[in-house]
Amino acid sequence: MRSRTQPRRTTKGQATGPARGPVSRALELDAVDRGIIEALQSNGRESFRRIAADLGVSEATVRARYGRLCDQSILQVTGVTNPLGLGFDASAMVGIRTTGPPEVVADELSHWEEADYVVVTTGRFDLLVEVVCADRRGLLDVTNRIRSLPQVVSTETFLYLELWKQLYDWGAGEDGAAEEAR
Repeated sequence: MRSRTQPRRTTKGQATGPARGPVSRALELDAVDRGIIEALQSNGRESFRRIAADLGVSEATVRARYGRLCDQSILQVTGVTNPLGLGFDASAMVGIRTTGPPEVVADELSHWEEADYVVVTTGRFDLLVEVVCADRRGLLDVTNRIRSLPQVVSTETFLYLELWKQLYDWGAGEDGAAEEAR
């Protein structure tokens, strides 16, 4: 198992960046794309063959669409865990205020192994960053690193005590939702 301080590596041992980078809106999702997403949200181990049969398309179509959705950072299939249940005793959400455009800080933090979730927001904070650390000393080190970034004005850290709900099955939108959003 990769530790929280080791970088992700390719099969040749080369360090890589985050598994997912900035996510932009989909140009167009059709019923097949949405069906694939919803099937995998329900069961991430569902076979392409069964998804294809349920959607009335070929397995090759599902495989190609899955690849495109992953390449566009719209879909990522992974095992979702409770960090507290795995012994990571210091998970937190960190609210960050910046001096200028928050994208500079977001870009930097998105490369940090401890940062699992980085979003630019409105309101009290310019950014919200979820971090997972082995212990509170590790959390202190990460928050000190964040505070040391020149564009960071202030931070507020919300330590997670218990995880009550964590779902990723909100569906894939409806027909025409992308057009209506534009």
